[in-house]
Amino acid sequence: MSTEVPDQNRPASTAPTEFQLEYETPGGSKSAGHDPYAALRYPQYRRYAIGSTLSNLGQQMQSAAVGWEVALRSKNPELAISMVGLVGALPVILLALPAGHLADSLDRKILTVITLLLAAICSVGLAGLSYFHGPLIVMYGVLLLSATMLATGGPARSSLLTQIVPVDLYSNATTWASSCFQIASMAGPALAGWIIAIETIGSGSGAFPTLPLAYLIDAACGISFAVLLIGVHIRPTERRGESASLQTLLAGIRFVRMNKIILATITLDLFAVLLGGATYMLPLYARDVLHVGGVGFGWMRAAPAIGAFAMALVVAHLPPMRKAGRNLLLAVAGFGLATIIFGISRSFTLSLVMLFLTGAFDNISVVVRHTLVQVLTPDSMRGRVSAVNNVFIGASNELGGFESGLAADKLGLIRSVVAGGIGTILVVFAVAGIWPQVRRFGPLADARPIEEEANAAA
Repeated sequence: MSTEVPDQNRPASTAPTEFQLEYETPGGSKSAGHDPYAALRYPQYRRYAIGSTLSNLGQQMQSAAVGWEVALRSKNPELAISMVGLVGALPVILLALPAGHLADSLDRKILTVITLLLAAICSVGLAGLSYFHGPLIVMYGVLLLSATMLATGGPARSSLLTQIVPVDLYSNATTWASSCFQIASMAGPALAGWIIAIETIGSGSGAFPTLPLAYLIDAACGISFAVLLIGVHIRPTERRGESASLQTLLAGIRFVRMNKIILATITLDLFAVLLGGATYMLPLYARDVLHVGGVGFGWMRAAPAIGAFAMALVVAHLPPMRKAGRNLLLAVAGFGLATIIFGISRSFTLSLVMLFLTGAFDNISVVVRHTLVQVLTPDSMRGRVSAVNNVFIGASNELGGFESGLAADKLGLIRSVVAGGIGTILVVFAVAGIWPQVRRFGPLADARPIEEEANAAA
C-alpha cells in the first residue's frame, strides 16, 4: 500500500466546532441527512486541498521518474530500486520523533512551508543530475536530503488537517483529502510515463532529455503549495512549551502503545505495506514481464490511484461507516489477494484491474486508520503521534520498496510479489486475533480524543 498519506497535504481541522449547530452543514444550512461535501464547503480547506494536490502531483511524477531512471541506468535494477526505498526510509525512521516534537512545539504551517521549499531545491538538484547524467550515488544523496525535508515537515503537515475543519467532519475531510491525493497519484505517474516515452524534445545536438522535466515540475508544484499554504488561515492551538527531552519525544510512542485501536491499525498497515507493496517493482514488470514500455508503466503506476479515487467517491457519498474495524480488516485482506493475482498475471489488462483493486482497498484502510489516529489523539500530542504513525506508515512504504528489491533479487520478481501478498493476508488474521477490539470497533463518528491515555503517556 504505497499510497500513504494524503493527510499531509490536506487542509487541517481547526475550524471552530462550537460554531456549528447540530445537523448544520459548514455552509450554515441545516440538513438532517448526510452531506458528502461538508468539508469542501470550507474555503480554507479548498485552498489547502488545491496546494496539496499540486504537491502530491509533483511528488508522484518524481517518484515514477526516479524509479524508471535508476532501473534504466543500473546494471542491477532490483538493487538500485531497493536503494531508492532505503534512502527514503532512513530519514523517516531517524527523524520522526524529533519532527513530531517540532510539530507540537512550533508553528506547524511555517514548518511545513519551509520544508516544502527546501525539498523543491532538492528536486532542482535531481533535474541537474539527470540532465548531466550525474553518478547514481550522488542522486541517492540528493534523494536522501529531499526525504529528510519531507520527514521533518511530515508530522506538522499531517496535524494541520485537524486545525481547519471541525472534528465532526474529520472523516469526511480525510475522505476528500484521500481523493485529492489519488487525483494527483493518477495524473502524476501518467504524465511521468508520457515524459518517459517521449525521451527527448527536439532533435540532433539540440535535443533535450525529458526526464529532468519531471523533477522540475515537482519543484514547481512544491513551491506552489507553499505559496497557497501561506494564505490558509490555521486555527491556533495550545502549545505546552515542553523541552525536547527523551520523555516528551517518547510520549507519542507511549500513547500509541496504550491505545490498542491505534496500535493495531498502524501495525496492520505497516506489515501490509512492507509485505504487499508491488509499486517499486512496476518498472521491471512494465519492462520485463508485460513489455509495455514507459507509457504502460505510467498507467500501471496510476491504476492504484484510480482505484483509490473511485473508492473515495463511494465512501464520501455513503453514510459514515458503522463497522469500521471489520471493513478495515476485509480491505487489507482484499489488498493482499489482488497483489497475489497481479504477481502471477501476464495480461496487461488483468494487471491493471488488480492494481486498481489494490488502490480501492487501500483507500478504505487509509480513511479508517488516519481518522482514528487523528481523532482519538488530543491536539496537544497530535504531532508526536503523527510522527509515530509516519514511522509505521511512511517508513514502511519506503522499506517495502527496499524489501521488495532485495526479495526480487533473491527470489525472483514474480515469486517475491506473490509471497508478499500471501504475507499480507496472514497479517490480517494475526491482527484480528491479537487485537479483537479492532473487529468490534463500530462507527468512525463515535471516535473522540482519549485525554486520560494522553495524560498518562505525557
